[in-house]
Amino acid sequence: MSSREFIVQIGEKKIEIDEKVLGVLHKYVRTEMTLEELARELGLNSWSEAYEFLKKIPAWILWIQPTLWKTLKTMKSVKEEFVTQ
Repeated sequence: MSSREFIVQIGEKKIEIDEKVLGVLHKYVRTEMTLEELARELGLNSWSEAYEFLKKIPAWILWIQPTLWKTLKTMKSVKEEFVTQ
């Protein structure tokens, strides 16, 4: 795992937090999406896995915009390139 990735492990599955996953999380937070629907969107087996997933995510991630997440990852990547040169 690189320093630019945030991965949550649920059982044998590893879910990388990216723009797509953030979009699903925003939909969950802002609508009446159930844990069963969240599990289906994330490719998890049950609502209990979705619940475990939510418990492992820091709260600030639920409120960051997907485009900002992508920008932050890109900025960190650029910063790493300047440091290594």
